[in-house]
Amino acid sequence: MAISPFEERYVTEMNAIFDDRNKLRKWLEVEVALAKTHAVLGNIPKDAAKKIESAAVRVSFERVKQIEEEIHHDLMAMVRALSEQAGDAGAYVHLGATSYDIEDTALALVFRDAVAIIEKHLGQIANTLKTLAKKHKKTVCIGRTHGQHAVPTTYGMKFALYYQEALRNSQRLQECKKRILVGKMSGAVGTMATFGKNAFDIEDKVMKLLGLEPASVTNQVIQRDRHAELISNIAFVAAMLEKIAKEIRNLQRTEIAEIAESFSSKQVGSSTMPHKRNPHKSERVCSLARVVRTNVTVALENIALEHERDLTNSANERVIFAESFIACDYMLVEMRKILDGLEFFEENIKRNLELTNGLVMAERLMIALTEILEPGMPRQEAHELVRKLAIEAKQSGRHLKDLVKEKIKALHPKTIDQIFDVASYIGEAERIVERAVSL
Repeated sequence: MAISPFEERYVTEMNAIFDDRNKLRKWLEVEVALAKTHAVLGNIPKDAAKKIESAAVRVSFERVKQIEEEIHHDLMAMVRALSEQAGDAGAYVHLGATSYDIEDTALALVFRDAVAIIEKHLGQIANTLKTLAKKHKKTVCIGRTHGQHAVPTTYGMKFALYYQEALRNSQRLQECKKRILVGKMSGAVGTMATFGKNAFDIEDKVMKLLGLEPASVTNQVIQRDRHAELISNIAFVAAMLEKIAKEIRNLQRTEIAEIAESFSSKQVGSSTMPHKRNPHKSERVCSLARVVRTNVTVALENIALEHERDLTNSANERVIFAESFIACDYMLVEMRKILDGLEFFEENIKRNLELTNGLVMAERLMIALTEILEPGMPRQEAHELVRKLAIEAKQSGRHLKDLVKEKIKALHPKTIDQIFDVASYIGEAERIVERAVSL
């Protein structure tokens, strides 16, 4: 039975990246790179490196766990298992290294693969948002501020906004990689004392074999500000997905009902209310975002390790790295499904534009009074006049346009009709969308 829902319920291809067996493979990859480097530099026999490389393939996960149960040290269990398989070359396994030379360097390899998956799925989301922005750049809807009707906008604007945020998150991850894809081969407290006079050469060659950059200075571990930055960037992605999901949830409310998640013919919304059509996928995205954000706090607290290192980061990192990446990837996959199946209810969109009987055009009316009348009405005076008319319209239940025609004779009725045409009051929305999606 699985303890964590990330083992069974919220599963993506990311799970394989953070699986303990894959972690073992990465550890072995670093050990092999170290052995090859020692052989090239003449520190160990060349055939010893070949034997270690061959032995790494034969190391079983089960044997490593068996040894770990005896010695209570997971990395050293791998070293012993590899040494067993390497025969006489086992004497050269892990030469000069400390545990976190292997673990932190291998972690960078894991992060490289994990970030690549996030980037792939984030790119897919960006493409979907771009398509939706272009498709709906003329779909006029009411804009809302403070939960209240404001002035018209378009659905294209909404999706273009999310698209640009997705691009920024991609940029953040790309920028972050140069600080997270680093390794170390610097020994117990980072002085390289165990590697002798060729220490820099050893570290450089190992990292070159692995496709990483060497950290310029470490103590026993690679510094955790790097990891905290990465988890923060993953949380940025999660927060963006929550933003989109929350908007969908709100717009799917019964009283609004402008858009909705897709709903299959056999899908059940409630165990007791057969009529329910709940935005449960979007709610799940919002729920998991809270988990990812919480993990940022833990990652930040891991920065301040004592002296040259302590183990207070170790246990929680077994949780927060896998959990954050798997949760974020699951959210990306879910959000793409949500967006691909999103339903639009155009009649409700139009209905909501007129819900306030023209009050949402009060801003346009105020501006018209300052620009059209001869002489133009002072802005503050126009604001006060329209404010009083809006209050009267709301209290009486009359359309603001009718009151304006009745009380502001200086404006021609056709001009008033144009002022209250909601579809024509979206400014440069179409061009803004085109500009945003062209990048």
